[in-house]
Amino acid sequence: MNLSVIDISVFIVYVVALIVIAYMVSREKPGHEKNTNDYFLAGNSLPWWAIGASLIAANISAEQIIGMSGSGYAIGLAIASYEWMAAITLIVVGKYFLPIFIKKGIYTMPQFLEQRFDKRVKTILAIFWLGVYVFVNLTAILWLGALAINTITGVDLMTGMIFLGLFSLAYSLYGGLKAVAFTDIIQVVLLVFGGLFLSYTALDLIGGGQGILVGFDTLVTLAPEKFDMVLSEDNPHYVSLPGLSVLVGGMWVMNLSYWGFNQYIIQRTLAAKNLREGQKGIAFAAFLKLLMPIIVVLPGIAAVVLLPDLERPDNAYPQLMNLMPVGLKGLVFAALVAAIVSSLASMTNSIATIFTMDIYANIKKDLPQKHYVFVGRIVSFLALVVAMITAQPLLGQFDQAFQYIQEFTGFFTPGIVVLFLLGMFWKKTTANAGLIAALGSAILSFIFKIFWPELPFMDRVGLVFILCLVLAIITSLIEKQGHHEGAIELKDIRFKTTNGYNISAIAVSCILVAFYSTWW
Repeated sequence: MNLSVIDISVFIVYVVALIVIAYMVSREKPGHEKNTNDYFLAGNSLPWWAIGASLIAANISAEQIIGMSGSGYAIGLAIASYEWMAAITLIVVGKYFLPIFIKKGIYTMPQFLEQRFDKRVKTILAIFWLGVYVFVNLTAILWLGALAINTITGVDLMTGMIFLGLFSLAYSLYGGLKAVAFTDIIQVVLLVFGGLFLSYTALDLIGGGQGILVGFDTLVTLAPEKFDMVLSEDNPHYVSLPGLSVLVGGMWVMNLSYWGFNQYIIQRTLAAKNLREGQKGIAFAAFLKLLMPIIVVLPGIAAVVLLPDLERPDNAYPQLMNLMPVGLKGLVFAALVAAIVSSLASMTNSIATIFTMDIYANIKKDLPQKHYVFVGRIVSFLALVVAMITAQPLLGQFDQAFQYIQEFTGFFTPGIVVLFLLGMFWKKTTANAGLIAALGSAILSFIFKIFWPELPFMDRVGLVFILCLVLAIITSLIEKQGHHEGAIELKDIRFKTTNGYNISAIAVSCILVAFYSTWW
């Protein structure tokens, strides 16, 4: 089904407005030329509301909306654990990780690794992250976004990817992170409103026009198997979400890696005005994460009743959008595209930051700041081009792209989490121990995948994490170097948080307990 003239007009207004606003907020004062801090860290000027909104806008992309709705269609509410457990993970990151990163005054995660370990660790991880961001994350955002546009408008996939790429570049290439972050508040408002309206419409249709409460009761009655938060071993999708592992196992490793040590995400908090502002932004994002399953999972579950014969689970969200009335359909479409282009812009900016600051600047030293900004812009453009070319070969055969992404990243995240946790909180951790943890994670994961294929990937993540932790500790003890010269002096770090942050942590925890108690 194609968009009407009214829908297209609504969408065009959104596109033009976003580009204009992005340019206006990222303009520099007369006589000031953008430097690397301006371009990659928004001049350390981000307030809490921009940080919180940008964290969510960067996270909720095509892979989240399309992919998680598809998993909601196939698996059910259990997939919401990725969202709800992320809320409490954010609280942990804000209290224990962010104070260290802000104190070190870093641009990137590889830069932190160089300060804590050595240049080898930094270079290996920088190259690894560049590969994952371009060939996994960026391709997923482009492919699933183009799939949604194709389903709604009929535009072919390559054209859809080119449009998304050009749109993201149009509003972010000039201004960098500042343009992305300050427009993300618009993106998030649009995303939340559009997503809530889609869920409302779907439930109202299921309820026969009698409202969302009747619709929700009907949905639970017609598809009760989709409302189990913790899957039993006899569930056909247990391998994807293995029971209690989502609460006490590998899910924690996945979330700590994503929210705590992922340049694509943490870069927003590094750009905060100060530590307290960054922590307030993280608390704001945690509350927004609690809301996300209503926007990204519930529509997929509703599609089980409204669209029971879908060819692919990932078609659930786009097909539901075709049920929207004229005008509002254009608004919901704009919300979806808002999420996609925001994530594209955030991802390309992070790719440019790592390449420019951690690789290029070490080769071409002491050049003018404007040169590094120019290199960053070129890298952003090239990363999108490469992702467009490789998206279909890499992702075209998967029915649930979100699960593919989790499975792939799960090969590497255990070692990364060990590397950072020991690096931050154990002074005796050596550079070799960090490398063994990082490389051992991929090797051990591959071995378990081949020789123990029935092991759920989330359980594998937890097991590999423990093994890498042991390997890193043993290696550090064998080397007998004592306190590493780059070790973090924790006594110099202020971990104490404000009363407001503590109250937010308690509130998020209580809401999570209520959710899991209700849908156990």
